[in-house]
Amino acid sequence: MELPKFILGDNSAIKDAVYVIHTEFPRFILNVANDDLMWFEQFSNEDEKEIEEITENLVQEALTFYDAEVAEYDS
Repeated sequence: MELPKFILGDNSAIKDAVYVIHTEFPRFILNVANDDLMWFEQFSNEDEKEIEEITENLVQEALTFYDAEVAEYDS
């Protein structure tokens, strides 16, 4: 089964948070409310430099996805 690149998520126990889950490597959950990022992966020292370089772009893609999804609900 192929997963979409991004998935929206929420949790009724945490009322103010909405999450974007990135399902491809490097997998993460982004809390849209406060921009907290949690990685599912553990990176080696060699990987960390590359991850730092792509993180900004991935977070921007996640936020763009979120904005597009919310716009669909508002229409």
